[in-house]
Amino acid sequence: MTQHRWQGVFPALTTQFRSDQSLDLAATTKHVEAVLASGVQGLVMCGSLGENQAMSPEEKRQVVEATVRAAAGRVPVLSGVAETSTAAACQYVRDCEKLGASGFMVMPPMVYKPDAAEATAYFRKVASVTGLPWMLYNNPIGYTTDTTPEQLAELADVSNLIAVKESSANTRRITEIRLAVGDRYAIFSGVDDLVLESAALGIDGWIAGSGIAFPRENQHFWNLTQAGKWDEARKMYLWFYPLLKLDTNVKFVQYIKLAVQETGLGAEWVREPRKPISGPERERVLTIVRRGIENRPKL
Repeated sequence: MTQHRWQGVFPALTTQFRSDQSLDLAATTKHVEAVLASGVQGLVMCGSLGENQAMSPEEKRQVVEATVRAAAGRVPVLSGVAETSTAAACQYVRDCEKLGASGFMVMPPMVYKPDAAEATAYFRKVASVTGLPWMLYNNPIGYTTDTTPEQLAELADVSNLIAVKESSANTRRITEIRLAVGDRYAIFSGVDDLVLESAALGIDGWIAGSGIAFPRENQHFWNLTQAGKWDEARKMYLWFYPLLKLDTNVKFVQYIKLAVQETGLGAEWVREPRKPISGPERERVLTIVRRGIENRPKL
């Protein structure tokens, strides 16, 4: 099977809900259209920002199906895989392939913390049930499992593993992965407030979070880094940075959904146990977002 290298901005989209917490597919696909119009090169649905584990199995499949229909082949549509068992992850991958997904962003097993051998076996098993390409999501801060450069070298024989979302918050890892496996994988940054530093080290793409509230600016910033226009990129980063830091808080879903609401691209409603933020915390985030809107660069 010929694999196509993924690169560019693959935003992690929110899953839109109504105030009663019911799934709002129309609002979700409306946001999909807005980010597609900005020029992104892929979409990631049902990731952490997409509240994967707060949805039922059927709802996740509905989101993937609706997004595939909305994207209509314009860009790859990836689904996050965040299951508690290997069997459930394999079944989800099979189902999403039938629904037309282009590939996957596979997280380690949820809840249980596997050791290195167990994690490697899990990734291999999930990969074996599909011919579609996939991205390994390394986020030891959020998911306690750290897939090291050495483990990525061990997995290099898995032909459909084509990319890594590197979210360890340690930019040294980008260089260490290159030293371990060369250009075997496309490397995507998964930490918004390290994206400029990561771009300087030569990443292939960005799983953008906060930027889904500012899709045109987000894409323009990425384009500046890829064109080597570092002075312009640094200047824009000073505007963008407070917004990007919304992605690196335990309440990043609530923060980013509030930003999306403020820019008219969706609503802030989240699934319990999450609750919309309130009080001084809400005012602090609104101040950041509204300042960003007020001072947004003229493109």
